[in-house]
Amino acid sequence: MKVFNTLSRKKEEFVPLDGNRVRMYVCGITVYDYCHLGHARMLVAFDVIASWIRHLGYDLTYVKNITDIDDKILKRAVELNEPFRQLTERFIAHMHEDEQALGIAPPDIEPRATEYIESMKSMIASLIENGSAYAVDNGDVYFSVSSFSGYGKLSGKKPDELLDGARIEVGELKRDPRDFALWKGANPSEPSDAHFDAPWGRGRPGWHIECSVMSTDNLGASFDIHGGGQDLVFPHHENEIAQSEAASHQHYAKYWLHNNAVRVDHVKMSKSLDNFFTIRDILKKYDGETVRYFLMATQYRTPINYSEDNLKNAGAALRRIYLSLLDVNWQDGNPASEVGENARTRFADAMNDDFNTPEAMAALFDLVKQLNIAKTAGQDAVAADLAASIRALGKLLGIAQRDPIEALRAGEQAPSDVGLSDEQVDDLVAERDAAKLAKDYARADQIRAELSEQGVVLEDGREGTRWRRK
Repeated sequence: MKVFNTLSRKKEEFVPLDGNRVRMYVCGITVYDYCHLGHARMLVAFDVIASWIRHLGYDLTYVKNITDIDDKILKRAVELNEPFRQLTERFIAHMHEDEQALGIAPPDIEPRATEYIESMKSMIASLIENGSAYAVDNGDVYFSVSSFSGYGKLSGKKPDELLDGARIEVGELKRDPRDFALWKGANPSEPSDAHFDAPWGRGRPGWHIECSVMSTDNLGASFDIHGGGQDLVFPHHENEIAQSEAASHQHYAKYWLHNNAVRVDHVKMSKSLDNFFTIRDILKKYDGETVRYFLMATQYRTPINYSEDNLKNAGAALRRIYLSLLDVNWQDGNPASEVGENARTRFADAMNDDFNTPEAMAALFDLVKQLNIAKTAGQDAVAADLAASIRALGKLLGIAQRDPIEALRAGEQAPSDVGLSDEQVDDLVAERDAAKLAKDYARADQIRAELSEQGVVLEDGREGTRWRRK
């Protein structure tokens, strides 16, 4: 398996630090509002990554944190006149509901920042002691960027260049405008129960130190994979590396994996731009499996452009899978026969190439095409084997696990106004050719009629069937 490592800026062979054991930490959600589609992309991407790592036989420990104390959380709590812990509990519950709707498996460990305050204070104290951090008169504690020679190695930013445009906010007593907060002194405008006693003054942790502590407390000073959204590369993940390695004097994470953003009209979806769609708003129109498919239809490091058409196409694709599974007596498992072997190999090769889900899905549809041909030809045993393969590979992606009749009857897939892609037309033409060979002329005529309804004209000739759009 090869993964693209943001740290080295290239694909690398994946070799765990400790034999068959894999330890992965992913930066989770800051819970002050409903999750949006950008969050869903991260959740689905690393759910699939975890699934594939386990499929390969690795003993994975997957940690995904919850940030439940942060500037945005406390600001929102004050705006709503609501205790901040009540606010976070409410949105944690909503987040779990969204995850369940998207088929997201819970991580092995889901630490909350407020549960690790003592460990955060211990790490900060060690950084002050070794000269990597300093406390100032107002209770703040800052990490000294100039003390860490490797600063910028993840993002590629040069520390000297960061001085350009850097500034010190009102009330900050930094020695260097590049320095970042490890601890924030108590602010009277914030809820009093969000502040904790510390040797350098009452206050609360900074965002960056939270993830350093939650990751190393659960996985050790060095671990295999650190993941998150691409927008976290700088400053969040860069700062994590600096403070973690300065505290432990060990290499922090070996592989850094980052998913790209969801875009609307090619502009990044975010709360700050007010161009985001919450997961639950989208789930009012599309079921969770459709949304999940949409998010996997693009490789995790490539931006996704949100559109209604793309979601409808995802539903149409799922409908094709479930239609192929209708009236087939399969047994769930991992088929070992040669039937569909090429497609299964193609699927594995795609997933081993930095989790290339679009190519893996193409392999899955190779099986769908073969299954439709086998059904038409009355090859029941072959059809059962192919269906079992579709189910087995679909399970690794978190799709195609429902009963086909229930999925189709629910009306949750593929609105009827969705046009067919070229690949979908090719599949139907191949199925029609197989039906004609099997002298199933009723099915052949049915396919011709279906294609005609979609604006596709068939032209039968000596060299085979050609098609064109009206």
